[in-house]
Amino acid sequence: MGLRRIWRAARYSAQGLRAAFRGEAAFRQELLIALVAAPLGLWLGRSAAERALLLGSLLLTLIVELLNSALEAAIDRIGVERHELSGRAKDMGSAAVFVALILTATVWLLIAAGRLFGV
Repeated sequence: MGLRRIWRAARYSAQGLRAAFRGEAAFRQELLIALVAAPLGLWLGRSAAERALLLGSLLLTLIVELLNSALEAAIDRIGVERHELSGRAKDMGSAAVFVALILTATVWLLIAAGRLFGV
């Protein structure tokens, strides 16, 4: 039973990634950035901790984008009429992505500054 559950969970996860890639332009853009930036992060980080922060911040942005897209899909499923709470939830999801992007930029800038300027 355990292996079957793991297999199904992996299949559902793959379906979710495919759906996000096909239907969410922001996810595609952030994924492209992550794929291009990951090798740079491996080079830029001087230690395992720095590399983990660089790559982890990229992955965190993708995670938050996936959650935001799921939230939007669930709200859109409920109905098309405008509702204050639906709008607030969508705005908060968008804000979460924005905060994740700020975190990623901060991590990358601080580590790059340390690497380039010895800060």
